[in-house]
Amino acid sequence: SIVMSQSTPLLQFLKWEKETPDTLFLRQPFNGEWRNWTYRQAGDEIRRIASGIQSLNFSKGSNIALISKNCAHWVMADLAIMMAGHISVPMYATLTADSIKQILEHSESKLIIIGKLDNYQSQKQGIPAGVGKLGIEVYGTQEEHSWESWMSKFEPMKEPHSWQGDDLLTIMYTSGTTGNPKGVMHTVSAVDTTLVGMEEMGIQMHPQLFSYLPMSHIAERIGIEMIGIYLGGTFSFPETLESFPKNLSDTQPTHFFAVPRIWAKFQEKILEKLPQKKLDTLLSIPIINSLIRKKIKKGLGLSRATHIFSGAAPISVDLLKWYDRLGVRILQAYGMTEDCIYCHYNRNDANQLGTVGKPLKGLLVKISPEGEIRVKCTGLTKGYYKEPELTKELFDEEGYLKTGDQGEINRDGFLKITGRVKDQFKTDKGKYVAPAPIEMKLLGNSDIEQVCVVGMGIPQTIALVVLSVAGKAKSREDIIKSLTASLEQVNPGLESYEKLEKMVVMKGDWSIDNGLLTPTMKVKRNEVEKIHMPKYSTWYHVQPGVVVWE
Repeated sequence: SIVMSQSTPLLQFLKWEKETPDTLFLRQPFNGEWRNWTYRQAGDEIRRIASGIQSLNFSKGSNIALISKNCAHWVMADLAIMMAGHISVPMYATLTADSIKQILEHSESKLIIIGKLDNYQSQKQGIPAGVGKLGIEVYGTQEEHSWESWMSKFEPMKEPHSWQGDDLLTIMYTSGTTGNPKGVMHTVSAVDTTLVGMEEMGIQMHPQLFSYLPMSHIAERIGIEMIGIYLGGTFSFPETLESFPKNLSDTQPTHFFAVPRIWAKFQEKILEKLPQKKLDTLLSIPIINSLIRKKIKKGLGLSRATHIFSGAAPISVDLLKWYDRLGVRILQAYGMTEDCIYCHYNRNDANQLGTVGKPLKGLLVKISPEGEIRVKCTGLTKGYYKEPELTKELFDEEGYLKTGDQGEINRDGFLKITGRVKDQFKTDKGKYVAPAPIEMKLLGNSDIEQVCVVGMGIPQTIALVVLSVAGKAKSREDIIKSLTASLEQVNPGLESYEKLEKMVVMKGDWSIDNGLLTPTMKVKRNEVEKIHMPKYSTWYHVQPGVVVWE
């Protein structure tokens, strides 16, 4: 077995530091040039930072926060916190000062490590007075403690902290599509057993990884960071949003994970260069077909990728099929912060489009009478930090985690997610509507970037739509045709009370910055509703036409 039974992330790093010291561990671009760290070089840096943390004399097992975009220092900081025997509290790089304050106060973090950020100056006032600050100067952060000066001030730590399975390793605050962020507590063994459970996915040793989705999100933390540390991988990071495609194509990772929004963006870029009609023609010519597929895969950065995943939100079957024709097999997976993503995965040899796959070995699954997916495994959270009441509500009487998702298991054992328990709403007719499956169908239209199906207080549902780049380039007349066609396609498959009456085209985009998307690009339904609900009635009853503009 590749993974030592009963290991820890720190032990795995120390194993590779000893066994493969000269293997490349981290690659970080600065001004377009890659800077490299081998396992030995990173180990020296991690050990010095751990000594620096130790010199602050916090009691063992104190909480230490980390706020940064993905970069080499994120991984080193995480390992240094472990080495010094403390608990990591990772934070999204996009958080506002208010959210930072909320999390630092709630977690009682003693220190915050400040890495690569876009606007630290506006976030800084969220750090309470008593919290120590360790800044990383190479990213332009000057603080009371400096990573760089610790490098020369402290000797490498000789005796790293020894972790036990039941020790609390990290507190991960959820991005919160609803309400305040909650701190999900995970022990060493939850992480360890999840990685052992993932062995059956057949991910190769020493993988090449490209890490760009927030590491403070469970999917990236486990599926990229921890897998890389366990399997002795090499991590590369993007420098900026603009350099992302080039950095990815320089890396050509062996395993890759993206969210549906990103797969849609990649598709848009490909179709800008090669319109669909031309692409179809080229793909239908036998010899050219394989050349085109190779060229597109290499251009995307996926020429070496053996395991390609999509997760965090549902992806449309049309998009999966489109990629499949290019020889890019995307495996949809499902998990959540609370189960450490010890959950469901499609496999290369067992992939059913439109499902989130089969459970990992050892995962118990049941569907409650209300249709809720419930799971039980060794990866389950110990609960929400300092929230015993909320923790109680998280589990049912048999100790299964209530996921809040609705789903069904098909004859072949694949799980299909049909919606969120809480997202359901009642129209005036008093019937419950689950919006997610309707939204998925509408997203099959490439003129639509985002959609939110709503209907509180009106007789039938309507869809609020943000147009894609392609959609925005079209005339009003063409958009009316395109959206009307979507309605005519989707409505016949819906129950009478679910049928869409109208499509409302939004003026602005929904983004992380304006608070309408979570950091993993899920639509914050309740925030969108808060803004627009007062207008539903006018759009529905007053404005003529099937397609109306905000």
